[in-house]
Amino acid sequence: MAVSGSALCVLLPLLPLLLLPTFGCSFLGALCGAAAVCALLLARARAALAAAQGRRVCVLVLGDVGRSPRMLNHSLSLARSGFRVTLLGYGGAKPHQDVVNNDNIKIVYITEMTGLKFGSKIFQYGIKVFVQTLQICYILLKIDTPSHILLQNPPGLPAIAATWAVCLLRGSKFIIDWHNYGYTIMSLSHADRHPIVLIAKWYEHFFGKLADSNLCVTEAMKEDLRVNWNIKAITLYDRPSPIFRETPLELQHKLFKKLANDFVPFKGRSEFVPSDLEQTAFTELNISTGNVTHIQGRPALLLSSTSWTEDEDFSILLKALEEYEGFITSGITLPSLVCAITGKGPLQEFYNRLITKLHFKYIHICTLWLEAEDYPVLLGSGDLGVCLHKSTSGLDLPMKVVDMFGCCLPVCAIDFQCLDELVKHEENGLIFKNSHELAVQLKLLFTDFQNGKSALGIFKRNLKESKMVQWDENWDETVLPLLKSN
Repeated sequence: MAVSGSALCVLLPLLPLLLLPTFGCSFLGALCGAAAVCALLLARARAALAAAQGRRVCVLVLGDVGRSPRMLNHSLSLARSGFRVTLLGYGGAKPHQDVVNNDNIKIVYITEMTGLKFGSKIFQYGIKVFVQTLQICYILLKIDTPSHILLQNPPGLPAIAATWAVCLLRGSKFIIDWHNYGYTIMSLSHADRHPIVLIAKWYEHFFGKLADSNLCVTEAMKEDLRVNWNIKAITLYDRPSPIFRETPLELQHKLFKKLANDFVPFKGRSEFVPSDLEQTAFTELNISTGNVTHIQGRPALLLSSTSWTEDEDFSILLKALEEYEGFITSGITLPSLVCAITGKGPLQEFYNRLITKLHFKYIHICTLWLEAEDYPVLLGSGDLGVCLHKSTSGLDLPMKVVDMFGCCLPVCAIDFQCLDELVKHEENGLIFKNSHELAVQLKLLFTDFQNGKSALGIFKRNLKESKMVQWDENWDETVLPLLKSN
């Protein structure tokens, strides 16, 4: 029968007493000393192992690591707090250099299974789940034993069950960070009663309750987990990391110059530029003095970011822009627009084809992918953000809006159930329900938009004065005590 280390610590000091009748008192002193040394060494080894394990955390996302900002923020906060972090996920977008260059964070990439062409879709999906389960279990058993494994959900199938099983084997604590429900995302491409959707719902409901602790992104989700899932969660609101802030004009100019190499809307519009000036569509650098200023009569910069998935209907924005163009052609004084849409995803080509069919005179649309270091600089350079994320569950909030607010960028966001936990209508932005409402809001906000007393200027000022709690402070108050208590 196997004997645990803790049992040995108790038995070894008692061993001399058990053997006393056989070996006599003459052997007692030596045996006591040997037993005591063995017990001490074993206790120290176990204490060292526990201490080392207690400073290790595994962060797991069954998706593109570089496009998982909340999990990257978790990793940075853990590293800042002295934990050694193993970050697991798929490759793709390069994470921010703060993550890549952090000595306490080790990124381990999972090979994504692609290219399975034979059999039915359900068969292909089953094979994919099976392979992913083997991958997750193998990697989690291979790495140094962590005290906690923090898993992003969704996607949680099959990661929740696999992670729970490994935690059971290795004695690690299991934490799920609920961003949304996976089955509601599946229902976008399948009917609500489709077998895959029903299985995914049962799976999340059953295995989700096995976690030791749970985090979630809104109070609405916390309540839904409690009432409908019997899961007790702690709300950890997304907050902007320190890299999201207003961008100085000098840095704006450098980014616009860089983007102008690939995107015409960012190039300077003047045909004749003095030799001592350097222009973009938005800024002007005086080479002699080094001063950067906004160009008079510049276009407004409208920004949106997306994963180009079914839960964001970009036809709403395109229709609103058509209406905005109509306002200008009818004689209303409004600035021309440069609309920059960042991101990658499955529906990007579909919307790119729609965009090429539009023939605007006063609006320029470009879809682009930015390096992790350039994205916050662009947000901090914009005039207005647009969010078309419509939660599949109605219970999560768009991270892109959090980042925009960190850059003091007001937002127009499409309405859904719990959006008011983040966007305060007519305070830090506006909420719309359809393309016409968005078009009217664009007209309102871009009228005299460079005037600090305009509606857009007031929203910007409100964001500056709101002093939103930063991610690190929020994380220290919410997650760090959870790790220590476990």
